[in-house]
Amino acid sequence: MNKNAYYINRCLQIASNGLGTTRPNPMVGAVVVYEDKIIGEGFTSIYGGPHAEVIAIRSVKDKSLLKKSTLYVILEPCSHHGKTPPCSDLIIKHNIPKVVIGCVDDNPEVAGQGIAKLRKSGCDVIVGVLEKECKYHHRRFFTFHNKKRPYVILKWAETSDGFIAPIIKDEKKPVWITNKYSRQLVHKWRAEEQAILVGANTVIEDNPSLTVRDWIGENPTRIVLDKNLSLSKDYSVFKKDITTIIISEKDIDFNQSKAHQIANFLHASNINSVIIEGGAKTLQTFIDNNLWDEARIFVGKTTFCKGVKAPHIEGALISETYILEDRLSVYSNKKVT
Repeated sequence: MNKNAYYINRCLQIASNGLGTTRPNPMVGAVVVYEDKIIGEGFTSIYGGPHAEVIAIRSVKDKSLLKKSTLYVILEPCSHHGKTPPCSDLIIKHNIPKVVIGCVDDNPEVAGQGIAKLRKSGCDVIVGVLEKECKYHHRRFFTFHNKKRPYVILKWAETSDGFIAPIIKDEKKPVWITNKYSRQLVHKWRAEEQAILVGANTVIEDNPSLTVRDWIGENPTRIVLDKNLSLSKDYSVFKKDITTIIISEKDIDFNQSKAHQIANFLHASNINSVIIEGGAKTLQTFIDNNLWDEARIFVGKTTFCKGVKAPHIEGALISETYILEDRLSVYSNKKVT
């Protein structure tokens, strides 16, 4: 790994500390290097706070070294006024002579303008270091801005004989297929994404809270499909301490294909990522419409012999791991539009 790649890789490492807190901003990492030594670094703070470049520059104790240093950052520095001033202006102010960038920001408010501003000021700018890795890291952000929809993650657990739920249940609560450690991982995932979506049948059958209980993090916005607004407000998803958005026939046409309509609704609501947690009908709707980016599927040792069949999906296997006896397979959709 060459020097530029080494420091961009470090930026990627620290950027992940912002997962679940920077949205709708991208989670960016930046480091300042002087004579092959990192003298400052930072990652994007909670939405509305300083960007990675600002924090990295602030962390440099001897500011006189900035004019002889290189700034590494995984996304093009912004050039517009938003919640904070432009990062490109701060770089120019401190006379940082060289900036190495992982990938260009496709957001129309930036889209090369930050790079152009830096070069116009006389800064030496290198673009495209570990570009593939940086674009993958920013997949939620780029999907939202380029495809005008949220990044869609499908998640379910199925039994070893291929069922997602039993036909008959004694109580209106989840029937656990996986172990407690797998369930804790799911809570971690919820904290990392902006929203979580289920259909009305899941609310009726399981009465889920859809919260982060076994992990420290922010609860996702709850999205519930309820065509006729028939769900009682006594269900756990309507507890008022967490935002719940109901999508009804007032918002989309339930007689037409729903997946793209839901994606459009979520994009208009400024939601850049969503976990679809079921049930089988809702999940299959997104699969049939080829509107998913990742699928995270648990297979537990439990058997039902009969029940609601798990969705069928085809994708590229990214990883396969075991959490005790539970198998977790993660797929990506190579054909998604």
